[in-house]
Amino acid sequence: METQKSLADRLFPIVKETDELELKNVPPEQRRLHTETADLTVASIHQYLVSGKIEIPEFQRGYVWTRTQASRLIESLLIQCPIPVIYFSQSSDNKLIVIDGNQRLLTLKLFLNDAFELQGLTTYPELNGQRWTSLDPRFRDHINNRTLRCITILKDTHPQIKFDVFERLNTGSVKLNAQELRHGLNFGPLMDRIDDLAKNDLWKKTTGFRGDKRMKGAELILRYFAFRHNRSNYEKPLSSFLDQFSAMHRNVDKPTLDLWTKEFEETLNRTFYALQNLAYRMFDQKLHAVGLFNSALFDAQMIAFSETRNMRILSQDFSPNNFQKRARHLFEDEKFITSIREATSDELAVRTRIETYKRFVDDF
Repeated sequence: METQKSLADRLFPIVKETDELELKNVPPEQRRLHTETADLTVASIHQYLVSGKIEIPEFQRGYVWTRTQASRLIESLLIQCPIPVIYFSQSSDNKLIVIDGNQRLLTLKLFLNDAFELQGLTTYPELNGQRWTSLDPRFRDHINNRTLRCITILKDTHPQIKFDVFERLNTGSVKLNAQELRHGLNFGPLMDRIDDLAKNDLWKKTTGFRGDKRMKGAELILRYFAFRHNRSNYEKPLSSFLDQFSAMHRNVDKPTLDLWTKEFEETLNRTFYALQNLAYRMFDQKLHAVGLFNSALFDAQMIAFSETRNMRILSQDFSPNNFQKRARHLFEDEKFITSIREATSDELAVRTRIETYKRFVDDF
């Protein structure tokens, strides 16, 4: 008779991801941080923001400062109060990606663009209600000439070292998760397209990530792209693998991105046709889903349906019910079950689950 523990394991599998940040895979000679320090005037920073030389990542939480917080920053510039260091990451095309200082820089851009009136000032309450254009020119000159210490992590720094620094600087009240950090550090055409794909109606329906405020869906789409196009180079931890793929393909060209998108959408449709609401979930002999979305199973199914050349699958010339009944037998394969339940980011587990599901789909 099945024990309580084994039954609970089957119905509510615990997926243990071991994708914590590890730097041991980075060669020792590449672990050095390459930086450049500069004191930039507010006027220069504003010019860089307007021209696009400085890019502020569009995190989900966006601009969160209150009007009073923003006004106090401007007052701090007037009274020459020290402003915390701004950190940038230099991209391959020499743009400066903000990794710490997002709210401060957005405040400067908004105020110098005349977007809000000052309020809540305590040292100079006489300036409450003033906008940039209504300030006395002498105040504007003083603000423009204030300098902010800026440290740029140069592009020849190893991507994983950059990510490590970004994580260390991630000290906000609501800490960013790995994908939000990755999104900010490597924002560009790839991340922009992934954001769009995460809004796909079929994607939201099959995965259940309808709100997805913390970019879980976006991370899974990135994970699919990384395993689809760079699987042969996979080494754990998974997080580092995704970081490196993001950095490498940050500015992927549009034709390639369009091809990847078309393939992703076709794969999504094939998976849904075959598995319906059982996609990416374990299910029992009665074809009832047990447990929640399984990321490791997602890897296996998406790659299998993406890479198969089985014409029955490609033409959808089969019974989904029959497919599901036969797919159920995979959950009786001890090696396959282990690969989607335990140490799922291990190289062997990744290879086992993907190759096993690919064989099943190809031979169906």
